Amino acid sequence: GVLFSLRKLICLRGLTTWAPVGAAFNTKTQKKFNPLEKNGGLFGVPELSCPAGFQVATQTALINTDRLLERVCSLSPGVKTVQAFDQLSDGLCKVADLVGRLCKSAHPDPAFREAAEKACMEIGTVVEKLNTNVELCKSLKTLLYNPDMVSQLDADTRRVAELFMFDFEISGIHLDDKVRKEAVSLHVKLLDLSNEFLVGSHLPNKIARSAIPENLHLHFASEGSFVQVGGLHADSPDDLVREIAYRIFLYPNADLMECLEELLKCRHKLAKLLGYETYGHRALKGTMAKTPAKDFQMMRDMKKKLNPRNSVSDFFFSLYNIEPSLYSPYFSLGACMEGLNNLFSQLYGVSFMSEQPTAGEVWSDDVHKLAVVHDTEGLLGYIYCDFFHRPDKPHQDCHFTIRGGRWCEDMGQYQLPVVVLMLSLPHPTKRAPTLLTPGMMENLFHEMGHAMHSMLGRTRYQHVTGTRCATDFAEVPSILMEYFATDYRVISQFARHYETGQPLPQSMVARLCESKKVCGAADTQLQIFYAVLDQIYHSTPQNRSTTDLLKEMQQKFYGLPYTPNTAWQLRFSHLIGYGAKYYSYLMSRAVASMVWNQCFIQDPLNRDMGERYRREMLAHGGAKEPMLMVEGMLQRQPTIEDFVDALVSELNPNFETFIMDSES
Repeated sequence: GVLFSLRKLICLRGLTTWAPVGAAFNTKTQKKFNPLEKNGGLFGVPELSCPAGFQVATQTALINTDRLLERVCSLSPGVKTVQAFDQLSDGLCKVADLVGRLCKSAHPDPAFREAAEKACMEIGTVVEKLNTNVELCKSLKTLLYNPDMVSQLDADTRRVAELFMFDFEISGIHLDDKVRKEAVSLHVKLLDLSNEFLVGSHLPNKIARSAIPENLHLHFASEGSFVQVGGLHADSPDDLVREIAYRIFLYPNADLMECLEELLKCRHKLAKLLGYETYGHRALKGTMAKTPAKDFQMMRDMKKKLNPRNSVSDFFFSLYNIEPSLYSPYFSLGACMEGLNNLFSQLYGVSFMSEQPTAGEVWSDDVHKLAVVHDTEGLLGYIYCDFFHRPDKPHQDCHFTIRGGRWCEDMGQYQLPVVVLMLSLPHPTKRAPTLLTPGMMENLFHEMGHAMHSMLGRTRYQHVTGTRCATDFAEVPSILMEYFATDYRVISQFARHYETGQPLPQSMVARLCESKKVCGAADTQLQIFYAVLDQIYHSTPQNRSTTDLLKEMQQKFYGLPYTPNTAWQLRFSHLIGYGAKYYSYLMSRAVASMVWNQCFIQDPLNRDMGERYRREMLAHGGAKEPMLMVEGMLQRQPTIEDFVDALVSELNPNFETFIMDSES
């Protein structure tokens, strides 16, 4: 009776309590570091306690690389050869992934960013040289070209050996010395161009304060007599804010345009040098699609089956964000993290535990560290959550692998994976925790799908751990999480008002889920346009500007007209990591749609199905052919027709019914 009265009193006072994970993200706690505690370095790496440490870490990695290189080339061919290759890869990846992908872009200290950039280029150059090292390749050929030896390898070891050989082949190992050196030079040049484009694609554009209405200045960052526009502000309910952001952020930059044109020329030249028809043919080798022809076939078949009336418009884009302020109080960051924690607990028996970082372990005080713990298996790995906006931090949501999981033969234990999730959410205020729009909530679920792919993978080799798999399979776990994020049974479990604790009304839940169907259709059609443009850019050169090609493809594959004096392609940062493979989002969405509709739509919290999903798809990383993983999950072999139908079903919601419901 006393407990009931206490709960009733709490409810009457309009207060709400959170579980430990929710509290960690909804309560602004002051981090208490012991002033006497020694700086342990980023991620607990002692060398990375200062910028100069990046050079130390790099040199240590390169010394170990030389030692392992000598060992690999002297080993008798067998399982130990592949293990040594993986150790070689692991040592370089630990530095490259940490400094190259995270620190050079997200660390708030310019000195750290500069040091990380130098380390990244040095490691990248070494990797390109190793991929064309004849002696190293010879040690692998001796193993793979001997049928008796290959027959003694277990499936995972053979797969990893073949993937390492694939890296040699697409890097030009078969070329004579002169041409191979030219290929290495092109690779190194592409590293520079890629970095230049990535950095430039995220830089804000400026406009004089006097050029926009004074009442809108508060929506943008200020810089003297200018305002900075660092994104599209797609979540803003104000049409004029969205239009200003679109026109200014996408205004062409001549230097970046030249960089992109040169990058595409270099990629084509490299592909021809290596014996491929186009860069697209080189990039798609080893994926589910295999060739650009298969990719285009899928998109052509989709276009034939689509209802011609179902073209996108700004109306459909804005539907999902209608009155986000009505939903945001129910989507506090803590509530969403509790929702993810509960979902993973029910599906996999996995939960999050918030941990206090040691001095120097994180690059910003607002970064949270989560231990991922299984009910029976114990600690699975760590997720660092860099969720909040900072000046100079890229405006993109992404997942970084810092350390891949692998079985360490010499230590007799598993190397636990470490990843970073990066978002750009608003900071909490004195009156309220961070409140997410429905779109932000969905992005959080998407990125957490990548993180759990890394956490639940249990591969023998780090070369194929977690998201290190075929590009068109890597997005399946993250896109599948979007279905969970917009299912009324999942949302109802966690969406509650940050002040009162009241759940999100069922009518609003239904409205949110229904609007997602329409916006999902618009987003899928947008992805088709992106994928086609990416393939055109990486096909045979057409001696036309990237903007002219964009205009033409937008007219053919998209429902909205091109806006003059904009260059959206210069903000298309996925051209670097997903060059010629952006169709991957479509292929992954088709697989995710099939998995959701066949396995989870009846009961999204089904533990048996969650275990099957982990066993058949998440556990293998890239150690198994992606199509075999899909077949294991669906328990059938999907055809191209199945992929097309899955995507077309996403693109054909009942617009008329939805519009009538919206108006009423």
